[in-house]
Amino acid sequence: MSEEKESVLAGFKAFLMRGNVIDLAVAVVIGAAFTNVVNSVVKGLINPVVGAFGTQDLNQYSSCLKSPCETNAAGEITSGIPIMWGTVLSAVLTFLITAAVVYFLMVLPMSKYLARRAKQQAAKEEVQEVMEVSELEVLKEIRDALLAQRGQGYSPGSGSGPGLDKP
Repeated sequence: MSEEKESVLAGFKAFLMRGNVIDLAVAVVIGAAFTNVVNSVVKGLINPVVGAFGTQDLNQYSSCLKSPCETNAAGEITSGIPIMWGTVLSAVLTFLITAAVVYFLMVLPMSKYLARRAKQQAAKEEVQEVMEVSELEVLKEIRDALLAQRGQGYSPGSGSGPGLDKP
């Protein structure tokens, strides 16, 4: 039983020490902070621009399913069934802005960077392959030249052969 506990704890420790868990935790914290920024942009900029065509707040846009929608002095609905489509529109705008910012500021630059890096890696591998082939070709030429020299009567240590003859 104690071995099972140790293996479970060791597995849990290995899970926590993986880089993915830390990256995910950082992403959640940054995402939460970023959500506040996007909500502020929607409430401070987008809602007033859209509100210029009607009420000042998108959340105030609504329709009544069962007429009439009546509210009391506190603003609470007392009769009717309201459909708060302004709230839905605000949430959709928040989502679209968040998605656009994430795509254009994070995903697109990262994909361009990874594509450039892959292209450089492929070029590097191609150059290395060409160098290996050219080295092999040069070594073969040297071997062939040495064999040809031996075939012309060149023997090691004799001092004669191509380029070694004395005038």
